[in-house]
Amino acid sequence: MSRDTYESPLSGRYASKEMKALFSPDRKFTTWRRLWIALAESEQALGLPVTDEQLEELRAHVSDINYEVAEAREREVRHDVMSHVYAYGVQCPKARGIIHLGATSCYVGDNTDLILMKEGLLLLRPKLIAAVAALAKFAEEYKALPTLAFTHFQPAQPTTVGKRATLWAHDLLLDLEDLDHAVSAMKFLGSKGTTGTQASFLELFDGDFDKVLALDRMIAKKMGFSDVYPVSGQTYSRKIDSRVLNVLSGIAQSAHKFSNDIRLLQHLKEVEEPFEKSQIGSSAMAYKRNPMRSERMASLADYVIADALNPAIVASTQWFERTLDDSANKRLSVPEAFLAVDGILDLYLNITDGLKVYPKMIEKHLRAELPFMASENILMDSVRAGGDRQELHEKIRQLSMEAGRNVKENGLDNNLLELIAADDSFQLTLGDLEKTLDPANYVGCAPMQVDAFLKDVVRPLLDANKDALDLTAEINI
Repeated sequence: MSRDTYESPLSGRYASKEMKALFSPDRKFTTWRRLWIALAESEQALGLPVTDEQLEELRAHVSDINYEVAEAREREVRHDVMSHVYAYGVQCPKARGIIHLGATSCYVGDNTDLILMKEGLLLLRPKLIAAVAALAKFAEEYKALPTLAFTHFQPAQPTTVGKRATLWAHDLLLDLEDLDHAVSAMKFLGSKGTTGTQASFLELFDGDFDKVLALDRMIAKKMGFSDVYPVSGQTYSRKIDSRVLNVLSGIAQSAHKFSNDIRLLQHLKEVEEPFEKSQIGSSAMAYKRNPMRSERMASLADYVIADALNPAIVASTQWFERTLDDSANKRLSVPEAFLAVDGILDLYLNITDGLKVYPKMIEKHLRAELPFMASENILMDSVRAGGDRQELHEKIRQLSMEAGRNVKENGLDNNLLELIAADDSFQLTLGDLEKTLDPANYVGCAPMQVDAFLKDVVRPLLDANKDALDLTAEINI
């Protein structure tokens, strides 16, 4: 690590070595060379004068890139692709004349970007599934534990801790659907030429359009793609970048929502993210256990959500068959989004693997609000005992307001049950009322919903992706 030069925190602190390697210069430029080999092999197969000796020479120098030659040449000619064509030719003098034959810069640049984005999505996929698996385990364990639910962050009808976890998991499953769609829809640019007309290749093949089409398909197959985009300008449509980053933004949105909930729950002392033995929560307040992992997740998610605007703007402002104002932006926005989401999912896995639940605090908060939520059941019991529903409804409303004032203005416990028991209109003793306060009576179908969700939705996915279930995440800092 250089301490006198800026380095992206995504590389230094957050992303995994696998994702950093995917978007490394070495991976980019070796992919360029693989593309030049695929082009030459396909051109030979279709009858162009490319020899086996030339191909062997190209294959022998895929990985040992002479970077110093390419960098010196780029300083001279100000063109990265032609600098690497030159450097490859220095190493492969016999093949020099057929390197990049008929192609334009976007042949290597755009096709490489498509390869890396597809592989990046496939790197993220197991982490998404592993996060779903961790949440499923948590949901199963706590499927029947009643907890206070919130709407508008105001106390609402109870749910269960496990049911809440299914909401987090469901968001990730929606993201997985989007990711799988983006991967399945990804095609190859192939060899489209300077304006997308493939004129140079039509010239090389003496006007044989079938061979031009065959060249496209052969190269795509060699590089792991089953199809090519049917039309393009010089570049593939920049909407592809926008589509991919929207998938990444979706993952970031789900993670941010999860991190919000965890931080709010940690404030309530109901659920807590992992906190290591020697971890310091605050430089001033030694007692604090700040939810720094969730905060970091939210911070990175903010970046990704905003970053997704970059390819949207680029796609909307391209001119005709291409302009170059996309290039510098793509070099930043696409890799950085992948590195950030990689870090986000590692944090997601780390947090879910060590979530701490405090049932006594959950019960305390629930019981403080439960008398209000039991009022409808109390009303029905009193009517069955002979009371007038309309009169009793008004009495409960008034007594609820009084109990609320006792809590908010005087800091007292919720005494709604005592107030109702003292009112002869209800004909219920305090003992009768307390029997209505079993929290399990107020969670509705939540435990059954968890069971059905895990059985019908999650477990089939996990059974089909068992290789992702052993993933663990290492948080470096």
